Amino acid sequence: MSADDITALLVTLRLAGITVVVLLIIGMPLAWWLSQTQSRFKTAIEAMVALPLVLPPVVLGFYLLLALGPNGIFGKASIALGGGTLAFSFTGLVIGSAFYSLPFVVQPLQSAFTSIGKRPLEVAATLRASPLDTFFTVVVPLARNGFLTAIVLGFAHTLGEFGVVLMIGGNLPGVTQVVSIAIYDHVETLQYGQAHILSGLLLVLSFTILLSVYALNRRFSVVHI
Repeated sequence: MSADDITALLVTLRLAGITVVVLLIIGMPLAWWLSQTQSRFKTAIEAMVALPLVLPPVVLGFYLLLALGPNGIFGKASIALGGGTLAFSFTGLVIGSAFYSLPFVVQPLQSAFTSIGKRPLEVAATLRASPLDTFFTVVVPLARNGFLTAIVLGFAHTLGEFGVVLMIGGNLPGVTQVVSIAIYDHVETLQYGQAHILSGLLLVLSFTILLSVYALNRRFSVVHI
C-alpha cells in the first residue's frame, strides 16, 4: 500500500472509533427511552432512527451537506461560534457517520434493554436505588452483550461508508479521504492492484468483526441481529 492508502486507512479507523463513541453517548439514552416508553411518538421516532437503513446514502448525504454547509443551520452556527464550516471537514464526517450508523447502535441497545424486563428494575427500586444507579449498576451489566453488539456493528458499518462521506467530506487526502473513497479513486485510474489490496483488507476486517458478533450472540444467546 502507498502512504496515501495508509493515511486513508488511519482516517477511516479514527472516524469509525470516534463515531462509535458519539453514537453510544447519543444512542444509549435514546435506546433506553424507546425500550421503556409508551409514548404515542415511539413508532415515529423508531422509524426516524431506522431511516438510514432504507434511505439512499447520497440522499442523506445531500441533506446533511445542506445543513452543514456555510448556508445551513448547523454550518452557520458553527461559523458564528468560530469553528468554521462543518462541510468538507473531519467533524462533518463524524456528524454524517453518526446519522448514517445510528440504527446499528440504537437497535441492538434497545433490544438488549427490552430483554431485561421489569423485574430487575422493580427489585432495585425496592432497595431504594436511584434511577441513575439502577441504570449503571443493573441495566448496563445485564445489557453488556447489547453494548458489545452495538459497538461492533457501529464500527463495522462506518468502515464501509461511501456515499455519505463523499457528499459531506469530499475527497481531501489526510482529512476526509477514507478507504472506500481511496478504492474508488484507484478504480477510476485503473489501479486495480491497489484497489484489490484495500478492498481485500476491508473485506477481511469486516468479516472478522461480524464473525465476532455472531460468535458472541451464539455463545450468550442474548442479542439477535
